[in-house]
Amino acid sequence: MVSPEDGPAGDPVAGRGRAGAEVTKAPGPLARIVVAALAFLASGVPAFACPSCFSGAEGPLVDAARLGMWLLLGLTVGLQGAFVAFFLYLRGRAARAAAEALDEEWSRLQRDGDRRGRFA
Repeated sequence: MVSPEDGPAGDPVAGRGRAGAEVTKAPGPLARIVVAALAFLASGVPAFACPSCFSGAEGPLVDAARLGMWLLLGLTVGLQGAFVAFFLYLRGRAARAAAEALDEEWSRLQRDGDRRGRFA
């Protein structure tokens, strides 16, 4: 049943409660998940890794694995940077082409006006 204290369409969240106090909406499940994830990340739990990855082992094989990881990471960042540079180049080229087309159209309009004697 809709009471006069409820908000539009009987929504008690949009209006006032029974005692006249403001009714606030409880946080949804997504907000609770986000808060729980942030609390987990901020709690400082140790990393979930094997002893080799968690600096428990040393040796030439571990050093080679670390070097390989940095090489692949560098390759990935370099490739992504190349994509960004290529798209920035395309954006600049499109802007130059649009400006040239506008200049050509403006020149054509001025020539047509001069031929008709409008711009004297």
